[in-house]
Amino acid sequence: QVGMFAWENCGDGSDPVVLQSLSVAPDPITIPGSLRISAAVSSSKTLASPLKAVLVVEKALGDLWIQLPCIDQLGSCTYDDVCTVLDNLIPPGTACPEPLLTYGIPCHCPFKAGSYSLPASDFVLPDVELPAWMTNGNYRVRAVASNGGKELACVKLAFSLQSQ
Repeated sequence: QVGMFAWENCGDGSDPVVLQSLSVAPDPITIPGSLRISAAVSSSKTLASPLKAVLVVEKALGDLWIQLPCIDQLGSCTYDDVCTVLDNLIPPGTACPEPLLTYGIPCHCPFKAGSYSLPASDFVLPDVELPAWMTNGNYRVRAVASNGGKELACVKLAFSLQSQ
């Protein structure tokens, strides 16, 4: 099934962080390959550490959706503090990688309240050794971000992956 990329906010309408637009091409996403993403997000409050994220990742097997486990930080994982993860990936004090830098999108906590938008930008998806269970197929992801038990954002994504 091609052309299955979709997204929606799944909060109750009171979440301070709302995804306003998101587009991803190509569909299906190919690995390795290039991914063109545009997005807009608004937040009515500053997001600070600890920023907890809970991901539920499901893969279609025929008509069934199977929840994937969390293995090596991939799959249905809980990240107790995304801020720490970001600090480990991009050491504080270093510039945010492009294209974030150009568009003034922060890559470290705290994230100030406001609107952030990423015009269509290309990202290279390297030829990573993905586990077999994360290759070709249709996926659904539900991501919930919270701080101190209060939900900040809830987003659902659906997409197809195709690896070479």
